[in-house]
Order: sequence, then C-alpha cells, then structure tokens
Amino acid sequence: MQAWIGYGAALVCGYLAGSIPFGLLLTRAAGLGDIRDIGSNSIGATNVLRTGRKDLAFATLLLDSLKAGLVAFVFTWMFGREIGFVAGAMAFVGHCYPVWLGFRGGKGVATYAGLLPFVSLPGFFVAAPVWLVVFAITRISSLSALTAAVLVPPGAYLLGEHNLFIIGGLALLSAFVFWTHRANLSRLLKGTEPRFGTSKAKPEA
Repeated sequence: MQAWIGYGAALVCGYLAGSIPFGLLLTRAAGLGDIRDIGSNSIGATNVLRTGRKDLAFATLLLDSLKAGLVAFVFTWMFGREIGFVAGAMAFVGHCYPVWLGFRGGKGVATYAGLLPFVSLPGFFVAAPVWLVVFAITRISSLSALTAAVLVPPGAYLLGEHNLFIIGGLALLSAFVFWTHRANLSRLLKGTEPRFGTSKAKPEA
C-alpha cells in the first residue's frame, strides 16, 4: 500500500513541480512580456536567451533542472529510487505540457538533466560530457541534446546502471526528447538548424 501511495504522490507532485513555468515567470517579472511570443515559442532557457538576458536564461536553466532534481531527491529519500525516478520523470512531463499554459511548455532538456544526478549517476556521467563535447564541436544545442538522449540509456548501462526499471525509464524519456525536438530534428536533417552564436536566431532546443 505504501508503494502505491508513493507512486501516486510522485505522479501528482512531480507533474505539478515540473509545470511551474520559471522561464515565463522570470521574463514577465523582468518586464520582457510573454516568452512564448518569440523564437521557438518555448518557455525553456534557450528561448529565454533570445531576450538577450543571459542572467535570466541561466536562472531558468538552474530552476528547470532543480524542479526535477528536487522532487526526484525527495521521493527517492522517502520511497526509494524507482519512485524517485517517477517523480522526476513526471516533472519532465509537466515542464513539456504544463496544465496552466494550455499544455504548451518547454522541450525538457534541463529537467531531464536535472533528475539524472539523483536517480542515475551513470546516466548523468554520460549526458553531461556528451552534450558538452557535441556542442563544442557543432555549436548546435538541439544536436547536443539529441545525441546525449540517444546515448544515455546504453551508456548508463555500460557504466553500471543495471536497474531495468531505470534503464527503461531513461529510454522513454530519451524518446520523449526526440518528440519535443521533432521540428529541430527536421531542420537538422535538412541542414538548416542554426548554430549558436551566428547571426541567425539561436537554436531552438
């Protein structure tokens, strides 16, 4: 019974925590209007960066990561790692589809990254360097995210993550990242995805 209560609470609390739209709240508080009206129409840190406010973009990145990481940590401490993973995963879903914003949210990269240190360190040890290396070479944020998403599940397994529930969950979240980045993927295949730091709009990740 306690496990079912834990899973139920993880589903609800994780989703509600994840659906807090920090990017939208921070930009509105700064008098920059609705972040969904520019760029990729997303509420994530990359779109916040399009306002020119690096401080707000960094704060958004940090808060979007922490909202997944903290619920994962709390539920892991209370109920165990698998329920903690469910809480963090639901924060990912809440970020992408927040009920308060008509299910129009971000793309989930920061929330995915934020839950990894608390539920699967091997997954984090794959994601972080892969993202950094690919971005350093290509300067394309979306390609970095997609490459990391592909490599996290098998890489985590090779580094010692043998909990099949966690591995399966990571695979589902990685597939979800491809879904939220489907427009980026289309541009990547066409060779039209912009690079960070060019005169074009910053990449939509």
